[in-house]
Amino acid sequence: MTVTAVTYALDLNRDPLRVLESTRLVLQAAQHVRIVPEQIGALAAALAQATPPPADWAGDGHPLGANDLQRANLVLVVDALNFCFWSVPGGRAPRWAVTDGGQTFDGYWALVAALRRAVAAGRPLWDAEYLATLSEADVAEILAGDPGTEQIPLLRARQQHLNELGEALLAYWGGSFLTAIEAAHHSAAALVREVLRTFPSFRDTAPWRGHDIRFYKRAQILIADLHAAFNGSGPGTFHDMEHLTAFADYKLPQLLRHHGVLDYAPALAHAVAHYQLVPPESDEEIEIRATTIWAVELLRQALADLGRPSPAYQIDWALWHTAQTLPPETEPYHRTLTVFY
Repeated sequence: MTVTAVTYALDLNRDPLRVLESTRLVLQAAQHVRIVPEQIGALAAALAQATPPPADWAGDGHPLGANDLQRANLVLVVDALNFCFWSVPGGRAPRWAVTDGGQTFDGYWALVAALRRAVAAGRPLWDAEYLATLSEADVAEILAGDPGTEQIPLLRARQQHLNELGEALLAYWGGSFLTAIEAAHHSAAALVREVLRTFPSFRDTAPWRGHDIRFYKRAQILIADLHAAFNGSGPGTFHDMEHLTAFADYKLPQLLRHHGVLDYAPALAHAVAHYQLVPPESDEEIEIRATTIWAVELLRQALADLGRPSPAYQIDWALWHTAQTLPPETEPYHRTLTVFY
């Protein structure tokens, strides 16, 4: 693939987690994915004209809990499980789905529905001691899909994540994630570091040519979700939200590719089109995620130039919502079996 030369300007003061710095190394040597600079302006102009979707945690049906401690711990639970909801078309059973309140959900919203259902049924998913002792059978029951649908992928890993949350909350934070927020002094970057220090399952990095490439998808989205869950006040107040990058997953690159912002080399495009697994930590997967983060950073810069400054997490939120309504003929997203997104 011929890679168009692009200058990726970087202000290290805006990148305290060094996500942009590490992923920029990948862009400079990418062979499988490239950013098409000419398409950034058109997508930025469309975003500038659009009404941003509301980040309404309560209105979106997330489990809220009865107080701040419960809510903060529940947000942590949601993002410990926020990965890998896809299936390969043509499987033996329909995709994992959850019906609650007369409405059927799949993907991330099925997770939200399952956790909401479990809390309503009396499961104290905010309680650290309870989380630490959950068995795989317990988690299978909590995340049970509708009859006849597939089991949620990576069930065992999800149980391990919940056990880890409970154990670490007890060991470091007295059972309350609010304590971690207070220890970070309401800094988004500092709280990400605390999450990475105490919860290994959030350490989303990949080895690449002697470098440790940082993505931190679930750790960063956790901050944005706390911000939304508390309506930007109290425990959801962070003074440096602008330091978050995009949350590199599988829906954002699909949308960016749909708009011509990302271009895949023929072999990768063929693999994605035929639902072939893209191995975790492969050059292809690392390039998809790195270019996604930088495409959103370039959109952020373009929106600022248009007089519509928006932080990366808000751009990510708008793109992710748009990606949920892509037409059926859209090229599929890549499939990588991973706990990180």
